[in-house]
Amino acid sequence: MINNLEFTAFPKMARLSREIVITEKIDGTNACIKITADGDFLTGSRTRWITPENDNYGFSKWAHENKEDLLLLGEGLHFGEWWGSGIQKGYGLVKGEKRFSLFNTTRWNDTTAIPLCCYVVPELYRGDFNTNIVDELLGTLKEYGSIASPGFMKPEGIIVFHIAGNVGFKKTIEKDEVPKSLVH
Repeated sequence: MINNLEFTAFPKMARLSREIVITEKIDGTNACIKITADGDFLTGSRTRWITPENDNYGFSKWAHENKEDLLLLGEGLHFGEWWGSGIQKGYGLVKGEKRFSLFNTTRWNDTTAIPLCCYVVPELYRGDFNTNIVDELLGTLKEYGSIASPGFMKPEGIIVFHIAGNVGFKKTIEKDEVPKSLVH
């Protein structure tokens, strides 16, 4: 009987005291660009593929208008935040202004390599895991405002990406203890 059962191994666990990257969490909407080896160009939200006709806050329309530049991102999935005027907090951007900020700061740390129409989420810290750093960075954002949009004094929080664990965590400045579904 045992030979007919598939064994499920317990997953390997990453050590907590390893390198993390902390970035500013921007309050917009998740966006994605997929570029295939065949040159296909797709746009997505957090949960679905979108088109200029079936869009998410105008991201797909913008991406298709900037397709030639965005192809410079290269083959793969490119996740980021679509944010600005008319999306969530707006960040004090002028009416109609929206931005696409790529998440992968390790890949896009050389901003000269990204298309001119893109931004990268601000990297606030890179080093060993440390909860004191997390608290300090949240305090700094609360006191001095957004790095992504200087002068905007209500930033959302931070993302802590644990490299060895390949997992990210968010921590918000306000109502972090309350599930997002209950925040009004």
